[in-house]
Order: sequence, then structure tokens, then C-alpha cells
Amino acid sequence: MDEENKLSRKTVLKAALAAGVAAPVALIGGPALARTTVESGKTPELTPYCDDGDAPTIPQTEGPYFKPNSPQRTSLVSPGTPGTRLTVSGYVFGLGCLPIARALLDFWQADVNGAYDNVGYTFRGHQFTNDQGAFSLSTIVPGLYPGRTRHIHVKVQAPGRPVLTTQLYFPNEPRNNTDTIFDPRLLMTVRDAGTAKEAAFDFVLNVPQTPTSTSRPTSTTPTTSTSTSNPPGGTTWAAGTGYSAGARVTYSGRGYVCLQAHTAQPGWEPPSTPALWRAE
Repeated sequence: MDEENKLSRKTVLKAALAAGVAAPVALIGGPALARTTVESGKTPELTPYCDDGDAPTIPQTEGPYFKPNSPQRTSLVSPGTPGTRLTVSGYVFGLGCLPIARALLDFWQADVNGAYDNVGYTFRGHQFTNDQGAFSLSTIVPGLYPGRTRHIHVKVQAPGRPVLTTQLYFPNEPRNNTDTIFDPRLLMTVRDAGTAKEAAFDFVLNVPQTPTSTSRPTSTTPTTSTSTSNPPGGTTWAAGTGYSAGARVTYSGRGYVCLQAHTAQPGWEPPSTPALWRAE
């Protein structure tokens, strides 16, 4: 079989997700393993490519609705926004499966009716990954419009590197089979969370990485709170505490909601980690 005709494990896994069937456990690897390693606080082992033989996350057309200068924010919704709530989270990795801190992600999408806001910045916003390369976006499941399946646009850029423009897709969508732009390599993993949905996707950028102390995430053993991590003035957040998604804390008198499960560490205080905490 020609090399260019071979399907990588990642491609097979994504195709299975698109069809709504289970993939063999042996096929699961690549960015998912790197994500698990980072979340556990361990240093990921270097591999030739995070994405198991595919090229890094593939680019796709920007489309006609991109607008520069979106506001910096991790939430595109307000309490009265119609639509099924959706949280998209993940990591941005380089070619060595090491997370990239302060990577820019600029998201834009249609509203529940399939319309884009071309006047203002509704359902548009950018953010940066935290020190662990993580991001989290609060939005809604986008509506459909003629000719396309459901999708979310995104631009991703590591500091000082070229911009990747691509799109993210939902599994089990009927229009995935008829959308000429759709690519199963860009499928998110989506699950129900009560009346909302949670999605995950890890980007792999074409950024060379070497095993240096600065490029690897540091593994910090949870510690008890200190005066630096826990200042006075109405603070219930504490380093060393395990928080689940939806948990609420206060920090210096302000309330925050946890966006993704994690164990708090010094340096991950709510005001400085928008990928983990949303201010109320």
C-alpha cells in the first residue's frame, strides 16, 4: 500500500466518531495521550508527531465571515443567549507533544439560527492558552445554514509563529456526509452534560519542540495555601484543592466558576487562568 494511501490511527478514530460507532481502544493515542499526561501533571514523552503520522492540525478556509479585532474573552454567551450551551476545551501542542503557552485562539461562529453577526462581535472572541497550553470556550451549538454542516471557525497561533486557520466539527451530524469542506480529522469529541454539551479538541501546530526545561510543563505537587496564592478579602479558592467543572469559588472578593476539572496549584489563581475559571 502506498504511504499516501495509508490511514493513520487518528484518521480511523475520527471517522468512527463521525459515523457514531466505537473505535478500537488500540487506536486511541496521539494528542489524547499528551492531553492525559498534561492533565495528570506528568511531563509528556517526546514523540515525532503528536497526531500519529498525520500532518499537524489541517488548515481550512477562513470563509466570508471572519472579522479582525474580536474582543478578548473566554465566553461568547450571556444568561439570555438562546441555544444549547456548549463548552469547548482542549490543549495546543507543538510537534513534540509539548503544550504551547500563550497561544492565541480566535473563535467565530453562527448563532442558533445559522446567522453570523457581521456588524458587531456576537459569537466572536479571542483568548490565549494558559501556562499548561489549555483553553476553554463557553458558547452554544451553532445553527445550520444552507450548504454547510455545523462548525466553529478558529485561528490558532503560537507566539511568533504563522497562523493556522481551520474549522471544528461535530460528530453524528447528517450534513457531515454532504458538506464538501467537512474533514473528519477536525471532529471534536462531544458529550452531553445535562442540558448542555461538552466538547474537546487538541490542536497540533507545526512548531518544532526540543526537550528543554522551559518548553516542558512543570509538575507541581499540590501544596497548602500560602499568603501569595490565597490573599485576604473573601477568598475560598485554595491551592491543592480539586475542583470540578461548575464549582464556584471567590478570590479577593470576586466570584468565579470552574470551567474544567483540575487540582489548583500556585500560579493557577482564578484571575490569571481564564481557561480554568470564568469570572461571575
